Amino acid sequence: MTRRRKRTVAFLVIAAVLILTAVCGAAAYRTLQKALYPLKETELVEQYAREYEVPAYLIYAVINTESGFDPEAVSDLGALGIMQMTPDTFDWLQTKTGDTLPEDALFDKDISIRYGTLFLSMLLEEFGDENTAVAAYHAGRGRVNGWLENPDYSADGKTLTTIPTTDTAHYVHKVSRAVEKYKELYDL
Repeated sequence: MTRRRKRTVAFLVIAAVLILTAVCGAAAYRTLQKALYPLKETELVEQYAREYEVPAYLIYAVINTESGFDPEAVSDLGALGIMQMTPDTFDWLQTKTGDTLPEDALFDKDISIRYGTLFLSMLLEEFGDENTAVAAYHAGRGRVNGWLENPDYSADGKTLTTIPTTDTAHYVHKVSRAVEKYKELYDL
């Protein structure tokens, strides 16, 4: 074999190894990303996404951010269940549905996803902007409406340009990142 031919073969082998490494690396990366952003409770999420006209990717992103899909989750502030709803918000939403469920019903995945999605639907309708609605899911409608009235936080009174609390700003960022991951990984 000529020296030139050996060099060509060596180059092709190295190129093949690099391509194989890149392909395997991309597959491993995608598998890791799917582990971090899983599709769980798909039947419930899809059902309530259709019923309340909320994008499924947003529901998955909120659940992932709030509880990591743990239906028994309890926050330091007393939010319960897979979608981390406070009992006060749950009681308020029940005045809209006519239900009279105890607060521990929020540990039921069906109830939590139903009411969390209903709440997201109401917030999306009220605010018309996904990030503003997500901020309200975290901080409360009243606080967000107050922020929208302040020109330091909202230029148009409809969308937040600045979120004045670090915890809500971080929450909105995490949900936004999860939304992008769910869209990218699952074509939602």
